[in-house]
Amino acid sequence: MTENRTTGVRIAGIGMHVPQIIATNDDFAKIVETSDEWITQRTGIKQRHITNGEPTYYLGAKAAQKALDDAGIKAEDVGLIIAATVTADYYTPSVACLIQREIGAIGSMAIDINCACSGFVYGFDMAKRYLQTDHSLKYVLLVAAEELSKFVDYTDRTTCVLFGDGASAFVLKRSENTFFSSFLGADGNGAQYLAARGLLSENPFRINEEEFDMDMPKPNKHYLCQNGKEVYKFATKALPEAVTKACEKLDMQPGELDAIVPHQANIRIIETAAKNLGVPMQKFPMYIDKYGNTSSASIPIAFCEAVKEGRICKGDKVCFVGFGGGLTYGAVIFEY
Repeated sequence: MTENRTTGVRIAGIGMHVPQIIATNDDFAKIVETSDEWITQRTGIKQRHITNGEPTYYLGAKAAQKALDDAGIKAEDVGLIIAATVTADYYTPSVACLIQREIGAIGSMAIDINCACSGFVYGFDMAKRYLQTDHSLKYVLLVAAEELSKFVDYTDRTTCVLFGDGASAFVLKRSENTFFSSFLGADGNGAQYLAARGLLSENPFRINEEEFDMDMPKPNKHYLCQNGKEVYKFATKALPEAVTKACEKLDMQPGELDAIVPHQANIRIIETAAKNLGVPMQKFPMYIDKYGNTSSASIPIAFCEAVKEGRICKGDKVCFVGFGGGLTYGAVIFEY
């Protein structure tokens, strides 16, 4: 690896929060035709956390406060809150504004981003760019909060078993003489493969009765629609591509990374991508068995768990890599 040191970011504090309710595979077997064996073999998931009515912003605020405490800073020290989510509680106000209210960071900038399961990676890169260009900004609070149980169809056994709820947050600060790299992308041609409908256009002046975008799934209320086969094909290609392209910017090989923390969507996707990268699975912290797919929150939740278990340590070269609806994908490499 060539030491391409530059202005990057350091993680000053981390935190996570998941709801207390745990739904096991056996619990799902009571409501749809499935089994623990079927789910485990195909996904690696054994259980997932589900809210008891707590809103998305509540999950995010809980994780955010833990990250602030871990960093040893006050809410008023935060100059920017970036919230990654696909399950905002309101069209307006943003989740970021509600988290700001809950933690008392009044006056900071507050932004929501919707990049689906790649949201935390996109947000991490965005935070770095803000910190690099605005030297009055000392700390960025990056939060991923998801309540996927809002739009999961619990009569569809192919999708409902995959998703869980949870949140995680990082406090990020500027760091000189470190290394940082990112590679972000999207392919809107695959938008129809993973989608959940927002509000329909039903104004009183409308004459047309057909939906405008006929390529997208037909609305089934607000439920998530997924073409699992196409998403799998995309993910197993996008993950190694993003990691490789981010590594190339640092003149390093993927095998030189100490840890690659992937979006926790499906154990088979990660195993295939790891094989294509030529990197052993030991370098991929996986906690999908405990949390299922929590969209943008899955990467930081996995990171928190890996740090707690000592699988990732200070000074490690770490890669976050995400892929998801949009279709979006991306990777960031940094020094922990």
